[in-house]
Amino acid sequence: MARNVDTSLLRAFVAVAETSGMTSAANILSLTQAAVSQQIKRLEDSFGSQLFERDRRGMKLTEAGERLFGKAKRLLALNDEIWAEMTSPLYEGEVRLGVPHDLVNAYLPPVLKSFAKAYPKVKIALVCLPSVSLIDALGAGEVDLALAEERVPGPDAEVLAIERLVWVGARGGEAHLKRPLPVSFGNEACVFRAPIRDALREAGIEWWAMSEIGNLEALNATVHTDLAVMSMLASTVPSSLKVLGPGSGLPPLPAFSISLYLAKAGATEIAQEFANHVRAGVVGGTRQAA
Repeated sequence: MARNVDTSLLRAFVAVAETSGMTSAANILSLTQAAVSQQIKRLEDSFGSQLFERDRRGMKLTEAGERLFGKAKRLLALNDEIWAEMTSPLYEGEVRLGVPHDLVNAYLPPVLKSFAKAYPKVKIALVCLPSVSLIDALGAGEVDLALAEERVPGPDAEVLAIERLVWVGARGGEAHLKRPLPVSFGNEACVFRAPIRDALREAGIEWWAMSEIGNLEALNATVHTDLAVMSMLASTVPSSLKVLGPGSGLPPLPAFSISLYLAKAGATEIAQEFANHVRAGVVGGTRQAA
């Protein structure tokens, strides 16, 4: 006789296994602790096996729980995929997102993954340009929506996050101590250039442009090798570099907004749906702490 596994019980099981506790799992599932405990007991009764045991660190999987865990995650993933495919509109075509190079790794991986999973027949095209160029590209119809870094958001901007602009140097480096200060800049379209120059001028720090290039990897290389310092949004600083705080002797820099723009003439339905995924990823995403 065929028997069915209740996915709601599996979801509670996976939540407890991943958080090592009933209370934290209950918070994730928006349930009471008692409800989660009851679901785990029902699942254990169904299989006739104990799935958890307690230790000093919380709930620990038993041998039976270990056997179930991987398969439960796969089943839940398939369940969610089926649900999304059968309940979401069947969009096809292409959506073009304009985004500055430095925001791609900081924000987009979970956004792209969730959108591609929900709409597998939609092609995603990324157009990476400086913020000013992206807003122009949106107006010209070259992209369907755009993320932009701005000190002063435009009238059509939807501000998703406010980020600190920080100084960055090599770990254990000394470039920030040199005078004149060697600074790596982006190209002329980089929105960070003017506030960096203004901050250094107001602080009375003599400086020189060690590089002025638009390639982010090349810019990072000048800092990794301790040839210069540069400025980045706090969320985009790679772990291999160091944020230079007030003790570095460098002046504070202004905050920037990360703004979302949609086409004025009216975004397509799929562009609007992609925008929802972008909002969730930027507003609710976990950003690297500086």
